[in-house]
Amino acid sequence: MSAELASHRQRLLEERERVVAALNYVHVENAGSSTGEPEETPHGNHLAEAASVTLDREIDYSLEEASTHVLAAIDAALARIADGTYGTCVTCGRLIGRERLEAIPYATQCIDCRRAEERP
Repeated sequence: MSAELASHRQRLLEERERVVAALNYVHVENAGSSTGEPEETPHGNHLAEAASVTLDREIDYSLEEASTHVLAAIDAALARIADGTYGTCVTCGRLIGRERLEAIPYATQCIDCRRAEERP
């Protein structure tokens, strides 16, 4: 394994660890709120308080979903390193630029294919 590839692998492993920790944190924070309803307070539920709790949960669920997608992308990149296809664009088959992999180590497309996909 080249030094550059080993460096990408290490970054992916570190990022994976960070994402798993973030997911675990969200699960711990939401462990007691499986009903989706705000807990009753001694003073009753106030509309603003309920809205705040709902907003917090929505943010947590959105973060969890995004983190789950990133974790899957990281795992797929680690698999590509293992099978020797890491750094190759899945769309055109060309090499993904070094700068792109530095910025997004789990990228699956070269910058040209990614831009073409994003255009309307």
